[in-house]
Amino acid sequence: MAPRVDGTSNAFSVSAFSLLQRIDAKLCKALKCINRPVSDFSAWKIISVTLTPENAREGLKSPSNPSLLRMEIQNRLAIPVLLPNVEIIFTDAEESELKTMTFAPEDWLPSNWKESHADFIKMGAPAGETIQSDLPITLPANAAGYRVRVLYPQ
Repeated sequence: MAPRVDGTSNAFSVSAFSLLQRIDAKLCKALKCINRPVSDFSAWKIISVTLTPENAREGLKSPSNPSLLRMEIQNRLAIPVLLPNVEIIFTDAEESELKTMTFAPEDWLPSNWKESHADFIKMGAPAGETIQSDLPITLPANAAGYRVRVLYPQ
């Protein structure tokens, strides 16, 4: 029911929801209940992802090519959302999967973000939060493409 804070929801809906959240917080405090973040993968918007091989010419020749995956994702909802895993699927020229890498939030979140959000495992990402992350990875041999997605473990 939470509206999106990325500009796609009606401004009135966002304001009304914000008021309801404040009321909910006061009720929850009075009733001593626990207000937990949700796990909703549709809350996450992958804004950008770029993969930069250390040596682009050697990408298909070298058995290991250190690279940097730079991504920016956003929690679009007006409520805190648990942080998802990030999955990278490498493909060859025929779009066949070569290798899949999965990163837990502890692994893909930047250290300065984790330090400023000390309880991030329990609290999730704040409403509207945009996170930029750099992941050093090694490209598999014959990698020609990649896909990135967010998911919650089962």
